[in-house]
Amino acid sequence: MIRTLWFYLVLVVSSVVHSVGVIAAALLGVKRRSGGGGVYDWGTNDWSRQVLRAAGTPVRVEGMERIPDGPVVYASNHSSMFDIWALAATLPGSVRMVAKQELARIPLLGRAMVTAGHLTIDRAHPARALEAYQRAAEVIRGGTSALLFPEGTRSRTGALLPFKNAPFGLAIAAQVPVVPVYVGHTFEIMPKGR
Repeated sequence: MIRTLWFYLVLVVSSVVHSVGVIAAALLGVKRRSGGGGVYDWGTNDWSRQVLRAAGTPVRVEGMERIPDGPVVYASNHSSMFDIWALAATLPGSVRMVAKQELARIPLLGRAMVTAGHLTIDRAHPARALEAYQRAAEVIRGGTSALLFPEGTRSRTGALLPFKNAPFGLAIAAQVPVVPVYVGHTFEIMPKGR
């Protein structure tokens, strides 16, 4: 019970601090660094590390040596919010997530997400979704990796859902490799709807 309260307290406070930091940097004219680093990566990566620490959730990473140099499209399973934090805290280089547009509507956090360069997809309108994937390909060609969840949503059971084509089309458009990623045991920590 105390751990849960601590987790949610850190989640809220850290979300506010990192969101305000990212938005303030943009208002002050701070530019994104090519190749990563800087306040826009800090806003996602450090936030994720703090949330994982507060949850007491260790993350074990295997296979980092197999990730090619340069930008890639990471394609990961998605069974929990913890997937996002675990990946943002551990993936190398500068990575931008491609997420559903609804996340951009979250007060403060959504604005920071878009300000930091994460991309949103309007799943209800294929033409707008295609435009977002074209923007994502430009971001990748500029040296930043992209993280997508080919299932398109979190699994309600923890089982892998059928894949959508978008991550693979994005990798082809950007002419970069797809790096498959598996995140395990996050469904047990925080399943969808909890």
